[in-house]
Amino acid sequence: MSTHYESLPLAQDYHDAFAVPAPDAPAPRDMWPRKQGLCIRSASTTVAAAVAGEPAAAPTRTLVAAQWGLVPHWVKSASDGQLRATKLVNARSELASTARAFRDAWLQGQRCIVPMTAFFEDDLRNGKTVPTRISRVDGQPMGVAGLWALWTGPDGNTLTSYTLLTVNADSHALLRRYKPHGSEARMPVILNEGAYDAWLNARVEKAHEFMRHYPSSGLTANPVERKADKVPKRL
Repeated sequence: MSTHYESLPLAQDYHDAFAVPAPDAPAPRDMWPRKQGLCIRSASTTVAAAVAGEPAAAPTRTLVAAQWGLVPHWVKSASDGQLRATKLVNARSELASTARAFRDAWLQGQRCIVPMTAFFEDDLRNGKTVPTRISRVDGQPMGVAGLWALWTGPDGNTLTSYTLLTVNADSHALLRRYKPHGSEARMPVILNEGAYDAWLNARVEKAHEFMRHYPSSGLTANPVERKADKVPKRL
């Protein structure tokens, strides 16, 4: 499962690709656990009904600054939350509704979309680690399904955080190549553009229907050799 992804390069890209107001500045290009990134959540805008029968609200999207690496609301201290966050950057979708760390966010419908241009996986097939950049063939941004949480400390300070949802990729024509030795292959849940609002606003019992593979024909993998792609010694 990826612990490194590449955010959108320009602030305007968030508006163009995800129909949200452009932020003052984009997220850091290279996102690692516990870095402050950006995610998209659902918001409801009240609509004044001038005519009887007109819908009272319309779904909208809002862009939120948040830490990558979930900090559950029940964590007692900031230090405990930071230790947990490095291990909670990904959530196995099969367990999201039952695992203690993610259960409340899933059952309360705290879903989000994480904008990115690529994510990175290690290719271990030749006996050495080769960082590999996975992106869309057409070069367009990806919207990855995620969960968010809000933690409030004893002093009243708050922290918004998020995790990426993943699915088993053992049968995926591309992502199965990046299976760690002795483990299953995993991949982020990449949403189709037309499903963004549906994912954010679906009933809880329907959320699992979005947990599926993105077609391998729509993705490309390219080995990279950049300093930023090497796992840092300290997070």
